[in-house]
Amino acid sequence: MARTRNARRIDGVLLLDKPLGPSSNSVLQHVKRLFEAQRAGHTGTLDPRATGLLPICLGEATKFGSQLLDADKAYVADVRLGIRTETGDAEGLIVEERPVKVIKEQIDSALAAFRGEIVQIPPMYSALKKDGQPLYKLARMGVEVERKARNVTVRRLEARAFEADLLQMYVQCSKGTYIRTLAEDIGEFLGCGAHLASLRRVETGSLSLERATSLERLEELDLAERTKLLLPVDTLVAELPRIELGEDAAHRFQQGQETDIPTEYPSAILGQARVYATSGRFLGLGIVTQGSRLQPHRLMSTTNG
Repeated sequence: MARTRNARRIDGVLLLDKPLGPSSNSVLQHVKRLFEAQRAGHTGTLDPRATGLLPICLGEATKFGSQLLDADKAYVADVRLGIRTETGDAEGLIVEERPVKVIKEQIDSALAAFRGEIVQIPPMYSALKKDGQPLYKLARMGVEVERKARNVTVRRLEARAFEADLLQMYVQCSKGTYIRTLAEDIGEFLGCGAHLASLRRVETGSLSLERATSLERLEELDLAERTKLLLPVDTLVAELPRIELGEDAAHRFQQGQETDIPTEYPSAILGQARVYATSGRFLGLGIVTQGSRLQPHRLMSTTNG
């Protein structure tokens, strides 16, 4: 892919409030141009009809964005009861309508039934592939194929509002959870059917929509003002244990060499950790092994361009 004209080295994380309509990739490319960045990536797509938190990684941050791909996500979802659509959301044609005779106690029971580890069958209108072909393309041709059920975890599921045929709910869930499928399954549990009317992502891992910037506001700012909105690269790995290395150990670590971790760190630290020099400079990720050895895993560049 060709670099943005006059592209520059810029590192950081932008928390963007994705608007309704464009794809995550088109938004990403637009942001990349606005920052005149050499490299950019995101931490997990949002459907064009979904809005909300889309963390965008610039420069060195693209090395660490994968940390959030497996992170829990949280959404506010509007579920329209009484209407099923062919796609499970508001974009599809209506395939069935049923009367809605549901009270709050039934809503509470339904949500309770879908908390914890549940089994979902991915929808046909999804980006999953069968023999290299996206399922949604097959669905548009009227072809339906068998999909393997998967286990996902719904950690929180709460009603935010309920009136007539509209249920607004907050969902915190594991990677791979289909909120459309969850909405449809809740509708079937209630006996009236349902579809996902709107979806807004509010959290990705420890990152929150409250700190996000709209694309419209970003366009109004000049380059210097936009740059001030960027969060540090290590924002992406803030949930990992922190280890600081002395000058000599930090140098060896940056050269890709294994080193000992300082004795003040508990032996309970195993696996991935974020690593810093004593100056506070973020060096990258390491893996702590048995014996308190620290292996370099993913490093910040030591060059300036």
